[in-house]
Amino acid sequence: MGDPQRSPALGHSRSRSVAKPRSSMTGPLEAADDPLASTLSPSQPGPATQRAHQSMLSPRSPQPSRGRSAPGSPVPQLGEPKAKDFSFLLRPEIYHPITPLNIPAAFRNSPKQPGPEIPLEELLAKGHFRAAAVAAVQELTGLGATGGIDPHNSQRIFSLLYTRLACLTLIDATSLAAQEVKALEDLNNVRVYVDETTGEHLVPWELRVLNVRLQALGFGDTRRAVMSYHDLAREARARIVKSTAVHDNSATELWKSRLADLGIKVAGALIEMGDLPGAAGHLDSLRDRGDSRLAFSKALLLLHLGDTERARVCAQKCTEDQALTNKIILALCDMADTEFEAALEKWQDLQLEHDDEMIGVNAAVCLLYLGRLQESRDVLEGLVEKGLSSHTLLFNLSTVYELCTEKHRNMKTKLAERVAAFDETPSGWEKTTADFKL
Repeated sequence: MGDPQRSPALGHSRSRSVAKPRSSMTGPLEAADDPLASTLSPSQPGPATQRAHQSMLSPRSPQPSRGRSAPGSPVPQLGEPKAKDFSFLLRPEIYHPITPLNIPAAFRNSPKQPGPEIPLEELLAKGHFRAAAVAAVQELTGLGATGGIDPHNSQRIFSLLYTRLACLTLIDATSLAAQEVKALEDLNNVRVYVDETTGEHLVPWELRVLNVRLQALGFGDTRRAVMSYHDLAREARARIVKSTAVHDNSATELWKSRLADLGIKVAGALIEMGDLPGAAGHLDSLRDRGDSRLAFSKALLLLHLGDTERARVCAQKCTEDQALTNKIILALCDMADTEFEAALEKWQDLQLEHDDEMIGVNAAVCLLYLGRLQESRDVLEGLVEKGLSSHTLLFNLSTVYELCTEKHRNMKTKLAERVAAFDETPSGWEKTTADFKL
């Protein structure tokens, strides 16, 4: 995050550095039904955690020349707009090697490890995110089996780039993603990223949203994320107006959902800046869309601030359709107040109604704090036996092993071997040493 900035891409204007956010927002965010219509009070960002990753990308075919169009590219006729050239995103030096050294041996040596011939789509479907990140770059840079990619094929280029950056965040390599995303520079540059014929932005919405946080981390200025999210919100609101005018209900709901999502992300940006009270005030200004996401987000933040009373108020505001959210918030409030007996009773009642990993892990944590170590271990190991393997579950079970015996490393290694034998799933198969506290 604080690494020296790489050289700017050729033929591409540099992004602006935001010194500090404006004191108030005006324009499309002023409407009462807009989830981002709130006063922001950002503070100075805290230091970000970095993790270096290095290793190898094996070239499998020679790199094609980037100075000309790929064979078969359409030649624009006189008077037609020229296709955008994104060859500046295909340079191999943009992308970092990914180390396998933080992967437990049980996963590195597993027969489930994919070979270089496995298609990218299959890698994603089986949760091989590290391999997918490598494959995406190999196709982008022409080092893969398919050879070079047409620099004018914006749809494929941005699809691969989104896959690369998203997979890096999923394998706990966000610091690498934050450096690589700098190659995009300013996505608001109309000359580079907007289709001259249709006026549509060529970069998919998901990549534009992901780009905001990663660039803020990469340039070491999380305040710029707040401004960038508001820029996206301005566009989303314009889309809502446009789709409503033509009675396109599906598009209207899509953009309303995206606008609400941006409201939550602004709160996340304020939290990363260390402005927790500002984030709480911002969440209070948002309109609930009828799901449990906003109420749950408010409650978690209030619990982080130590305000259990206001968190319980959030639970009371849940509708009948949000009964599960209500019970979870109340159980978390009991844990925050160190009322572990009451919390355990709530979690156990929820376990009778919902076979959910999160509920089981929280019940095990309550047992741990009550000194019932063996029962806590039994609950966590029971979840693993069901084929569950989230970071939270594995980390807590590894902690219990540390409390049980001094020979906990062998127990953690056996746990890694057991999880490595699980079937691949789209939610992710490969784990890191940090998951097992190795």
